[in-house]
Amino acid sequence: MDSRNKAFEGSYQARFAERWGALRNPHVRALAWLLDSPDLLDPAAAEWAGKLAAPTAITVELSESLLRLDADPAPLLAVLGERPYTRLGLYAEKLMAYFYQAQGRLVAHGLQVRASRNDTVGEFDFLLDADGEEGVEHIELATKFYLLQGEAAARFDSLIGPNLADSLGAKMRKIIGKQLALADHPAAQAVLPRPVIKARALVKGWLFYPSEVSAMPGIARGHCAGFWCTVDGIAAHAGGPWVILPRLQWLAPYRLEGAATTFDDAGLADAVAALFENSRSPVMVAALRRAANGDMVERSRGFIVPADWQAQAVLRRQSLA
Repeated sequence: MDSRNKAFEGSYQARFAERWGALRNPHVRALAWLLDSPDLLDPAAAEWAGKLAAPTAITVELSESLLRLDADPAPLLAVLGERPYTRLGLYAEKLMAYFYQAQGRLVAHGLQVRASRNDTVGEFDFLLDADGEEGVEHIELATKFYLLQGEAAARFDSLIGPNLADSLGAKMRKIIGKQLALADHPAAQAVLPRPVIKARALVKGWLFYPSEVSAMPGIARGHCAGFWCTVDGIAAHAGGPWVILPRLQWLAPYRLEGAATTFDDAGLADAVAALFENSRSPVMVAALRRAANGDMVERSRGFIVPADWQAQAVLRRQSLA
């Protein structure tokens, strides 16, 4: 077994292929990932104050329902609608709204709270029936992608978003300190159908490392992980063919569809360099392998970042801490 196959066998991509390799529709694959991907955060860590949602139990019935949905995705497509999505978070919310509705638990989705016509206090991502109790459960969904910049000992603010918009630390401080407390705001009482008796965060995502995965207290072991490097570092991750992943394909491990363009190492370097001439946004890529059923599926993934990204990330980390 060569080093590439050995690395694949221990990866999340291998576990996804074993469990969900029969799924072919990209939206159903993304939903399966949202339901079954490992926790990004350690629910036992004190930092999260017991505010993380429990994982979805993957029963035989649920697995079979996803297979049926893959064969006939019309119900899911109806929920997604025809308009293209530009925000990955909104796309993920729509997928989970379909799931909660199919479960019969969805009370409200995207319920806004306003102090006045021009003053939006916040929004409840999901309100769910609370397992037979009289109130509702508030679920705040976050699908996030962070790159480790600096030492893991710097903890959660060393995990920076690819576009430098936030850090894992800043995001979780906002979720726990503000978003999960939305029901306590006086303006929320006017829109809540029932009292909120539980408020939890469902945090899904991938973390990316400049070398090996770094253990960090508060981060779950076995989380979805990849690499990051500059264009000059692509050769260190040799073993395409490669694809450049569009944003809506960032959730589940990728399966090659149709006539998608693939690249060897040199071709990927040229393609990403060309993209950086017009945009400084990091580019998500995936290396592919041929599965036993003949599909070309994701073996590993990573972000290719501009040469100055790390210097900018240092400054951004300092401002977010």
